[in-house]
Amino acid sequence: MDPISVSCLTLNGEENAKAIEAEQKRDAKFEQVIGSCKSLSRYEGKTFKTVLPQVTATLMAVSLHVAVGLSMSFSGILIPALDKVRLNGTDDDGNLYATEAESAWIASLVVIAVPFGSMTSGFLADIWGRLWTVKVSVIPFVLGWCLIATAQSIPQILIGRFLTGFATPWSSIPATVYVSEIARADMRGSLIVTAPTLTSAGMLILYLKGWFLHWRTVAWLCNAYVLLPVLLVFLIPESPPWLISKGRIDEAAKSLRWFNRYQPQPDNRNESMAELQLQALQAEHQKQLESQATNLGLLGVIKEFMKPTAYKPLILLTGLFVFQMFSGIYITLFYSVTFFEAVGTKVNPYLASTLICLIRMIMAFSNSYLLKTFKRRTLLMMSGFGMSICMVFSGLSTYWIKTGTSNQTFLPVVFMLLYIFTSIGMLCIPWTMMCELFPLEIRGVANSLAYSIGNLIIFASVQSFYGLLSIFQGYAGIQWFFAVISILGSIYAYIFLPETHNKKLTEISAYFEDNFIYILSKNKKPKQKKYSTKNRFGKKTIVKTVENGQDEKLLQL
Repeated sequence: MDPISVSCLTLNGEENAKAIEAEQKRDAKFEQVIGSCKSLSRYEGKTFKTVLPQVTATLMAVSLHVAVGLSMSFSGILIPALDKVRLNGTDDDGNLYATEAESAWIASLVVIAVPFGSMTSGFLADIWGRLWTVKVSVIPFVLGWCLIATAQSIPQILIGRFLTGFATPWSSIPATVYVSEIARADMRGSLIVTAPTLTSAGMLILYLKGWFLHWRTVAWLCNAYVLLPVLLVFLIPESPPWLISKGRIDEAAKSLRWFNRYQPQPDNRNESMAELQLQALQAEHQKQLESQATNLGLLGVIKEFMKPTAYKPLILLTGLFVFQMFSGIYITLFYSVTFFEAVGTKVNPYLASTLICLIRMIMAFSNSYLLKTFKRRTLLMMSGFGMSICMVFSGLSTYWIKTGTSNQTFLPVVFMLLYIFTSIGMLCIPWTMMCELFPLEIRGVANSLAYSIGNLIIFASVQSFYGLLSIFQGYAGIQWFFAVISILGSIYAYIFLPETHNKKLTEISAYFEDNFIYILSKNKKPKQKKYSTKNRFGKKTIVKTVENGQDEKLLQL
């Protein structure tokens, strides 16, 4: 065992001896895996050419995320067009218009469809494969866009919106899993971040097209952003880990040869890099088969959810989702053009919406760096505080324009852009923490449940937009409402949210055993007495820790 493992072991009592024996077995497996990874890493080429196949496959696999962005933001250009028919009586589209209630459904239905698609996407990705699930997503996507483009009634538009929302997880979830399986460890984070970046790019493209083209034309063109990526997916091989899980070893070997075709021949080895990776993946799959015997059944999952390590994170995340969604992050996206037309700015609403999407794309690209650099609590609290300030001044600008006090009509746009810029913490951290807070035994089920709850709350917030406008008597009032919710979100994070940055997942689960309110948690470090001794092997520091009236001796070499 390594010295770090030794320093984490207690050395007294029969019970601790059993713990040491169990730890030794885990460490032996850990060292075997680490040794294997290190040996493979040592042989990998470090030039860009060696990772070019992975980069190419990633861009092709996640290219359908552009269509995801188109689907999410399409209501932003559709609702204003339908509103013009209803409010102005224009007759350029066959008298097709939508009431406020129907507009709310047009915006929100795409969100409520996502959980239904996600329920089946994982199942299909395991049966058909990652890439085939992405390919099949073309069917509901194209059908949905065709229904929207040819719509003669609002129900037809709603069906089309539901289908495009349903297709979203079929294209996005398997593609992200695919990237995580094919990417080299040191490249994985950088490659996965291309998915949300392309989603934001899709939103940007949508508003640019909506600026100059009729919404029906835009709907027809959206099919191109579905069909072209699917054709590209046919050019890349399936995920090697999935192929091995299905016993298709020859195909897995061929796939690995494709991904490693620019890798140099490993020194002092007869096997190629592809052959070494194949051996490692087969060994890993065998370990997974052995561990399946310990998987929980339905009753086991229910029992785990009754434990504080499961229900406390779920409650915490639900509250965090409420503050996130009702702070206006998604409402301003789904009603972007409508929002800018109503606040009284003379800036072209499509230009303003395009700038918002551009900022979202930049922030999505920088998301990986921010989450690695800053603590979760700090980033989220600063984000909520910044959003609140921006919305207060945006609301004031709107109010002054409406009352004739000010003619600086560009100010609402400026403050809205700053609001989007500061929202990166509130936008990303709840989804990031969803993957960190739950115990390993139920993490997959718990993440799916939390993901569905998050989408339901997005649906509720987007659906309630016109109701909130009525309650707060206009766009200035609703912006101040967003400001209040944003600052309350920061307070909520300060009181309840534990810090997970650079924390082990076991430490996070252990926190919820006895804690829920973070500012009242038992997070004080135990007092330690340190002294040094020397032996023939060099200096050895022995740390004696006193906690709960008991002594633990930890050896630090």
